[in-house]
Amino acid sequence: MQGTPALILLIEDNASHAELVMRGLAEHRVANQIVHLADGQSAVEYLFRQGKFSNPADSPRPDLILLDLRLPRLDGIQVLQVIKESEPLRRIPVVILTTSNAERDVARAYTHHANSYLVKPVGFEEFSKLLQDLGLYWLAWNTHPYAET
Repeated sequence: MQGTPALILLIEDNASHAELVMRGLAEHRVANQIVHLADGQSAVEYLFRQGKFSNPADSPRPDLILLDLRLPRLDGIQVLQVIKESEPLRRIPVVILTTSNAERDVARAYTHHANSYLVKPVGFEEFSKLLQDLGLYWLAWNTHPYAET
């Protein structure tokens, strides 16, 4: 992945949280492009290139998915399950990025093969540092197979 443009798919319904994530990632130059979707159903349509996302040029495969749990239409666990059950998508790393630190949520996420589970820090500085480290780990340091060539 080093040297290639990175694409992050951010699935987050809270506009303020999404803005913080996008600003934080841009500030640290973590990704060249961020696609933000505000609900689980839109995310599935994007990933499976359905409806308004049917043109592959308009819905490139992400290098990393940041997924909130509390989403309208389809919740984050349902989206995660769909991704990890799909042969063309399952290798894309999915990081749960949520406010929930409930044991039940953590267990359900890992049961459905989340690659990581992060609880959003309350403080801005801590949140910014988390985004920087997350981007460095998943997009620079970590080696993973391409989801689709």
